[in-house]
Amino acid sequence: MAAVSQGANYIEKAIGHTGDAVTENDMTNPDRDRAKYGDPSGEKMKALVWNGKNDVQMVETSKPKVIEDRDVILKVTGSTICGSDLHLFHGSVVQLQKGDILGHEFCGKVDSVGPGVKNLKEGDRVVASFQIACGDCMYCKRKLSSQCERTNENKVENIMYGGRTAGMFGYSHFTGGFAGGQAEYARVPYGDVNLLKLPDDIPDEKGLYLSDVLSTSWNCVVDTGVKEGDVVAIWGAGPIGQMCAQMSFIRGAKRVIVIDGGNAAWRLDLVKSKTPKVETLNYTDLPSGTTVTSKLKEMEHGGPDVALECAAGEYAKGIGHKIELALGLETDTSEILNEMITSVKSYGRVGITGVYVGFTNHFNIGAVMERGIRFIGNGQAPVHLYWQDLLKMLQDGSLDSSIMLSHRVNIDEMDTLYKKFDARADNLQKVFVQTRFSDPPAPGTPELTSWK
Repeated sequence: MAAVSQGANYIEKAIGHTGDAVTENDMTNPDRDRAKYGDPSGEKMKALVWNGKNDVQMVETSKPKVIEDRDVILKVTGSTICGSDLHLFHGSVVQLQKGDILGHEFCGKVDSVGPGVKNLKEGDRVVASFQIACGDCMYCKRKLSSQCERTNENKVENIMYGGRTAGMFGYSHFTGGFAGGQAEYARVPYGDVNLLKLPDDIPDEKGLYLSDVLSTSWNCVVDTGVKEGDVVAIWGAGPIGQMCAQMSFIRGAKRVIVIDGGNAAWRLDLVKSKTPKVETLNYTDLPSGTTVTSKLKEMEHGGPDVALECAAGEYAKGIGHKIELALGLETDTSEILNEMITSVKSYGRVGITGVYVGFTNHFNIGAVMERGIRFIGNGQAPVHLYWQDLLKMLQDGSLDSSIMLSHRVNIDEMDTLYKKFDARADNLQKVFVQTRFSDPPAPGTPELTSWK
């Protein structure tokens, strides 16, 4: 897979970008051109960079500066790690380059603004959307911010997908090449569009997660059409799966069954402890001859109405897919997808939110057609469509993001966090990563954990 990633870099270099972005692409670390991108004060910052497959490192690099009229520079007060970051860690997302600053979920305080920013000022508390939207294109006018047409000029993605996503923070040159927020400072292009002010009654430990996980979970549930009386099965008990369970009940689901296993089986107990109505299925405990599909049909006549994929396509279980992934014959396994397709009722709905980056083999297209399965790619969640409503739900208590927050760590230990999170160690679920600019922990949130 690493060879595929680097091959994509060479192809992009050979064919060139589309050339139609309205913000500068391929600025993944200010030290790539310190004179152009680094703050003239010479101030340095700590940041987490990708150095190769399964290799990330904390480094000292230059603080970014305003380079475009609508830029905002943030003092990062909170960031986190996401299952999507592990795809970068493993090198399964194409077009990573050594030295890229990672991190797509972060909040902070405004440090400085470009002359075109009129709605923010120094000191404002804000959260950034993980995607970078221009605010003016066809998709942005509909608040479908993840599909902005003007912030990502990557031609390889355009050819592969028949279109491009928006630019994204800290998520490789495939999505524009923007420095991420697992750092002490971050530059936010079109900051007047891509930052949401946080009110005083929402601490960073809640507001941070409007950046991605809450919007992504809500999009998964709403876009797949979870409704009153549905039986919902969720593959993956990580933070997205956990929040999808809560949100499915908010939408009126009758039953929610969460599926996980292996070295992540402990997450089922965590989810159950936080949302007791949830039912769990540990696939590693199934007796010989019993499959996830057969067990779900035993638990619910005909199977669930809705299946939500909150895992990802890089985790092969069978030897065939492991070989095909290793040889670059596919980028994603179809195993979970096929399991979902065969598990739901006829005319059931299958929603895909876990990351799939390219192509898969042995996909059960016959079952999709013959049984009328509604197979839905949820897409990268359009954060701007949801984040104001989700903020109100946090304020009125109808949505509780604290159920997933398990740890608080210092940014100095971000590289260690990647390794532990990848190993599903220490019961890490969702983490708040603090910096020197962070406020003290909010009441009721985890105290600082250190592995030093």
